[in-house]
Order: sequence, then structure tokens, then C-alpha cells
Amino acid sequence: MMKNRILCIGEILWDLLPAGAKAGGAPMNVALHLLKLGFEVRFAGKVGKDELGDSLRNFLQSNGLDITLLQVDDKLPTSTVVVHLGPDNQVDFEIVDNVAWDRIEFTDDLLGTSRKSDVIIYGTLAARHEFSRNTILGALKNTSGIKLIDVNLRAPYNKKEIVEPLLEIADIAKLNDDELRHIGKWYDKSGEEKELTKWLSDKFKCDLICITRGARGALIYNKGEFHEHPGFKVKVEDTVGSGDAFLAGFLANHLAGKDLYSSLEFACATGALVATKAGATPDYKIDEINEIIKTLGIKQTV
Repeated sequence: MMKNRILCIGEILWDLLPAGAKAGGAPMNVALHLLKLGFEVRFAGKVGKDELGDSLRNFLQSNGLDITLLQVDDKLPTSTVVVHLGPDNQVDFEIVDNVAWDRIEFTDDLLGTSRKSDVIIYGTLAARHEFSRNTILGALKNTSGIKLIDVNLRAPYNKKEIVEPLLEIADIAKLNDDELRHIGKWYDKSGEEKELTKWLSDKFKCDLICITRGARGALIYNKGEFHEHPGFKVKVEDTVGSGDAFLAGFLANHLAGKDLYSSLEFACATGALVATKAGATPDYKIDEINEIIKTLGIKQTV
């Protein structure tokens, strides 16, 4: 295990894909990927007191993830999301409202874990309603660790008043190019991608920004410097969870002290590997990620 203690907090659900149901939820996906990459990870979320919730608990346990922070709601159901796979690997989601993870409680155990965490990873979707949003903000305000936001704008919850306080507290932000432009519009900002990325960093005093570009790869901005990677050309099964794998791959290398370009390259390879497999958290080995870098890798571009 790596020495860094990581807390992921947010949604947990069943992705209802055309090929069948797969366990999902961005922070849960990231937690499982980080676990595969050798980190000490805890996940805080909430399921319903129902068969779907029991199945998710069993899924996490079978994958070796600590579930002591996984809460159970007596009234609200376990979340499901219908996933539609469109042309050019586009993904659309039908997200049910008023589900168990909308009522994540700020328990004493969650407070204690927050204080001990070296990194807290959180998203914007689980903060769509005030109750869970306050819990997430409570965890963030009680840590001296790195605060990493995984922006996940899903209509109709892609609103400025939800996302802004979460960005204001972040040390690292990961989002895609569409989300970057969407946030820019809130403040009447437009322009070239790098210009917007620098503006976002300055606006929210967030030194490190990761922008994913789908098939075009990704870029990182850090204190005035850009690093870019065009991604890896692979045969795509589905792109569900690829961004979560990207985030875990980046953070794993960044925490290990690797340079930003190497971290970006590993992140892109991790996301590409997951895209070749069905579901958000498929089985794989680190050797498979390194093989993509070895066989499909390119020279650095800055």
C-alpha cells in the first residue's frame, strides 16, 4: 500500500448499460481504481436498505474496498442511472433524483477520517442537494490534505450555485473540455481552451488543473505551465468510467512524485485501457497500462 490515505466521497449506484447493470458512481469508481493502483482508500457514500444496496455492498467487499463509511438509508432507494451509448462513443445518462446518496450524513467516523486523510476526492453530482453538499463541505473543511474536485456536470444539476463553492475550496480540479466552457459561460468568459484553463486556475486559486479531451487526450496546467498528451488510439468498448480511471492514474503518479507529463501519460493510458473494457471498473493489471504506454506511446509535447 502507498502511504497516502485517500478518502473518496459521493455517489454510488448501478449504471444500467445496454449490456447489463454495472456498479458505478464517479467517486466510487475512482476509489476502486486507486485501490488497484496500491493506495489505502476509504469510500463514503450511501445506499438504500434494499436488494440493490446489498448488491453494491457485496460488490465493494468483493473488490477489497473498506465499506465502514458506506451508510444505509431506511427510506430512500439505492441509485440507478440509465446509460445510453451513442455514436462516436458519446454517453448520455438518465439520473434518478432523491436517492440514498442525496442524504450522506456527516458522522463522527467521517469527520475523523477526513481529519486523517492526505487526499479527499469529491465531485459535483453528489452535491446537487444541500444535505449531501453540506456533508462534503464539512469533510473538506476538516482536512489539511489535498482537496481534489472531479467536476461532473449533469443537467439539470450543472448550476453555478452548486459547483462554485466546491471549486473555491479545491487544490486540484479535473474536468472535461465541455465542462470548462460551461463554467466559463457562468462568468461571461470564452476563448481558446488554454486561455480558459488559466482563467479557471486564477479565478479559483487552484494551481493544478486537468482537462480531459475525450479522443483528443488531455492537458495539465500548473502554475503557468501546460503539458499535453494526445491520448492513445484503442478499440473502444465503452467510455463509461474512463475519466475516473484517468483521474486515479494521474493522482497515483502525482503522489508518487512523478513529473507532470509522466503522470499525464499514465493517466491517459489508464483511461484508454478502461475504455477497451465494459463498465467503469473492469478487471485489469498495472502491466496492461504500462504496455499501452510502451507500444502506443509518443514523445512529449508541450
